[in-house]
Amino acid sequence: MVPFVRPFFHEIFDITNENLRFSSKKFWLLCYHKLPMSAIVVIPARYNSLRFPGKSLALINNKTMIRHVYERAKCAREIKEVFIATDDERIKREVINFNGKFCMTSKEHKSGTDRIAEAIDEIQRHGFSLLEDDTVINLQGDEPLVNPSLLEQLAIEMSSKSINMATFAREIEKKEDIENPNIVKVVFDKERYALYFSRSPIPYQRNNYKVYKHIGLYGYRKDFLKYFTKLSPSPLELSEGLEQLRVLENGFKIKIIVTEIDTIGVDTPEDIERVENWIKNLSL
Repeated sequence: MVPFVRPFFHEIFDITNENLRFSSKKFWLLCYHKLPMSAIVVIPARYNSLRFPGKSLALINNKTMIRHVYERAKCAREIKEVFIATDDERIKREVINFNGKFCMTSKEHKSGTDRIAEAIDEIQRHGFSLLEDDTVINLQGDEPLVNPSLLEQLAIEMSSKSINMATFAREIEKKEDIENPNIVKVVFDKERYALYFSRSPIPYQRNNYKVYKHIGLYGYRKDFLKYFTKLSPSPLELSEGLEQLRVLENGFKIKIIVTEIDTIGVDTPEDIERVENWIKNLSL
């Protein structure tokens, strides 16, 4: 891997029109500037979700979910830029409506990580400079309540040249969540590198050991992201349905950041009401 080097230079497009549109149909940038890069956020957003088709465009307090996610990511202080990677014209039009930045990607991707890898190629092809050891953060498009401080913390953690990939864990408080296969659990070593991720309860509760849930927010070194997506799916990954296991099975490490901050994702239409109630209570 290329050692981490924080760039000490910047480049600025010499343009008179701040509303810059590239001629390519695959990419749109508004008020675009090239700045010193250390971390960017890419939000994968597809329309055809199995459990909730069109959820990226679902309204939450009269604003689409993808807009909520994008605007919260833009609040993070350590992030230089935010992009949405989508395969759908309807999502593209919505991003244009709120002056977001996006790139179009293939409909054939089987994971958000693969979509992000293509998006990085598109972003660079249109002049956005990324070093090999810059950080790319994968923020799911169904996290309308993501706390910007998580993105900031992830960007700071990834500034260490020894880390190729990092993610979050939070202690599980409800006993029923330990048995829930939809809540992924993680165990890690004393240096807080992941040992395993599972949908099953881990570790075995012989002495009431703390159980941590995985929060699916990832930071990658850019060159490692490109390498990872070229690896074949691994046996444990296919068994658990968790692509991060591909990293561990191939001998690489994932840094775990323990946090007390929780996230509320949207998987079904019923989750919309839960998110709206959370926002309402927050504003009281």
